[in-house]
Amino acid sequence: MSSIKIESVIPDSSRCGESPVWEEKSNSLLYVDIPSKKIFRWNSLTKQVQEVTLDSPVSSVAIRRSGGYVATVGTRFCALNWEDQLLTDLCSVDKDKKNNRFNDGKVDPAGRYFAGTMAEETAPAVLERHQGSLYALFPNGTVEKYFDRVDISNGLDWSMDNKIFYYIDSLSYSVDAFDYDLQTGKIANRRSVYKLEKEEYIPDGMCIDTEGKLWVACYNGGRVIRLDPETGKRLQTVKLPVEKTTSCCFGGKDYSELYVTSARDGLDPDKLVRQPEAGRIFKITGLGVKGIAPYAFAG
Repeated sequence: MSSIKIESVIPDSSRCGESPVWEEKSNSLLYVDIPSKKIFRWNSLTKQVQEVTLDSPVSSVAIRRSGGYVATVGTRFCALNWEDQLLTDLCSVDKDKKNNRFNDGKVDPAGRYFAGTMAEETAPAVLERHQGSLYALFPNGTVEKYFDRVDISNGLDWSMDNKIFYYIDSLSYSVDAFDYDLQTGKIANRRSVYKLEKEEYIPDGMCIDTEGKLWVACYNGGRVIRLDPETGKRLQTVKLPVEKTTSCCFGGKDYSELYVTSARDGLDPDKLVRQPEAGRIFKITGLGVKGIAPYAFAG
């Protein structure tokens, strides 16, 4: 067993860092800071960080097959041309819910961009409940609504055989699975594959490794946990030096590095002193597992 190493790779802190995505062609990590309305791109070779500031909270970012990126901004799916920082609206959702915004999002293996909404928080994880829904933007530009009554729409990923869609509604303290039809994007048969104990804290962002196991960032728990969705067992816990771990993705040249985002919003001054790295991005090496490249939006 190689020894696990955890290091923060970017000196700047985010108020609420989220949605890490590895971009192979630029050797870069993309991520967002939701309340700061920024998307960042950290080049792992030059260590340079570029940023784009948008007009509303930005909660997820993904690669676009035709070039540039897509992002969830406020309650809009948008396309972003990085070079000229031009944001184009693709469509908008939850028009009847003025207090809502998108949260986590990810592209499926067929190039659809899945993302869910939630009510704007009054404090971290404090919000009007059941206001969110899960949506997908299809490559042809149509939007499908899958279900509503969501509290905090979070971690998403797909099984290695593309037959299962994994999803987290944070305040249910559960990682759920659906049967997934890759051809149509249809989901069915929702069930819980892992229930978090309260001492494991709030399940947030999630990614899958090549062995089909799930990695879940536990908000307020300062850890990522590795789960077996088939047995419902926790296989591993990796603790980080910050409490508000928010999401994770695999990256690096062979996808053997786990990148973890974190937040500093919601920490009182005492805790901020004790957690000087709160809000930073962490790289975990030596886990002995690999992830897969992110899928690109096909529209």
